[in-house]
Amino acid sequence: MKRVRFHPEAAAELTAAARYYESEAEGLGADFLDLVEAGCSRLERFPDLGRPFGSRLRRFVLPRFPYSLIYQVGEDSFTVVAVANHYRRPGYWRQRL
Repeated sequence: MKRVRFHPEAAAELTAAARYYESEAEGLGADFLDLVEAGCSRLERFPDLGRPFGSRLRRFVLPRFPYSLIYQVGEDSFTVVAVANHYRRPGYWRQRL
């Protein structure tokens, strides 16, 4: 089973999104974090579950929220490069690779 790691900017995006959703409705931020955690757990067991996204990356679309986990699979772990909002400028995170 591969371990999940978050790029520091992806971790910041995760925190910002959770805070935003929590400010919109109590408990919504926790729901968002739960879905990200469940997605990461699935990806730990099945790293190729996400669809190919370019030559080196994969994309796992979160249910219920307009976000995807953009990640790169390594030997013993995978790195979430971005917690990407579907409405934000595409590819804004590419310099993180």
